[in-house]
Formats: sequence, structure tokens, C-alpha cells
Amino acid sequence: MNVNYSFSFKDGRAVEFKVTDQPTTRTGSLPAWTRLEHCQCSNCPLKASESPHCPAATEILPVVEAFQAEDAYQKVAVKVTDDRRSYAKETSLEEALRSLLGLKMATSGCPVLSELKPMAVHHLPFASSDEFIMRSVSHYLLQQYFAKRNHQTPDWELKGLVERNQRLQLVNQALWQRIHSVCKGDSNLKALLNFFSMASSVSFSLESQLRKLEAKMKGEGG
Repeated sequence: MNVNYSFSFKDGRAVEFKVTDQPTTRTGSLPAWTRLEHCQCSNCPLKASESPHCPAATEILPVVEAFQAEDAYQKVAVKVTDDRRSYAKETSLEEALRSLLGLKMATSGCPVLSELKPMAVHHLPFASSDEFIMRSVSHYLLQQYFAKRNHQTPDWELKGLVERNQRLQLVNQALWQRIHSVCKGDSNLKALLNFFSMASSVSFSLESQLRKLEAKMKGEGG
């Protein structure tokens, strides 16, 4: 997997980030907010003696540093290129960062966020809430089908999907706390909050979200 995000600002600045399916190797000193014990997630299975720095924080560090003073609602032109196709959109910095940060977190090596890695392999930039629900449920049901084929008990009621997103919410909240103190602008913070709200929609209102999708698939939702 190779995904390249290219940001073009109105003032002529350009920033690029490349994401692969392997965590980025960082050298040199890292800021204190990336240390594992700094706002460590309540459900983190890692130990500081084995992993001094949070994998997710380390992975998103270059993005946080690049946009820490930026306004979330400014318009940027974003081009996303992967091994198969390209996407282009003029959008708010917040939406573009939500997409990039979500991808980087899923491929960071964090044991909790790694549950999103199968979705990251088929990354869809700028996904709407409906698309996020559709993709989350579709990937999860496919995993249950493979579980059944391998003589395991499938979870057709999606209980595991709700529990997964509850775990993701705890991580998102802790990451937001981590970067809150270093961001002068609100772009990174709002992007994480937006990502958090999508995970919340699975945890707290999956049934209503599914009913909306069902209506649309029946041609009732316009």
C-alpha cells in the first residue's frame, strides 16, 4: 500500500505526506507528548518499558507539526494518489486531515487502531459518514464470513463491531488530549474530533444508521 497526500494552500505553500502499510521509523529525539505514558489510553496494552513512545502519536507527529498552527476551515486543494487511482478535492483542511490522520493511525502499529488496518488497505479519502458506516459494516461482515468458512462462530449481530468502535473512541479521546497542548490552531483537533464522531456513530447509533442505509438501498432515502 502506497498512498500520497498532497496539500496545496491558497498562499502557494505545498505539503506532501506518504503513507504505507508499515509504521514510519523515526530517529532522533521525540517531543514529550509522544511518550507512551503521556495521556496513555486507558485501554492501551503496551508497556513503557517495551514501547517508550506511543505508536499512533509517533506516526501522526509530522502531520501535527506541519498543521499545528493552521485554521481548520481554510480551503485547500488536496490530491490523493494510491497504487490504483487518484482523487482530488478542494475542501476544508479539517476534512482532509481527518482522512489523512485516520489512515496514518490505522497503519501506525498501535494494537488497538490496527483493527482498522483492513479498511486502510482499501482507503477511501474524504469518506462521508454514510460511507464510513457502509465500509465499516461491510468489512466486518466479510470478516465474519471468513470466520464461518474457517469453522469459527460468526458475529452476524455486529456486537463485535460496536465493541471495536468503543475501543477506538478511547484511543481517539486520548490522542486528542495528547496534541491539545501543542496545537495553536484547531485543524488537527477538529480533524480528530470529526474522526471521533464517526466512530461514535457506530458505538451509539449503529441501529439507526443501518436503518437509514436500508432505506436508501430500497430507494426510499432519495
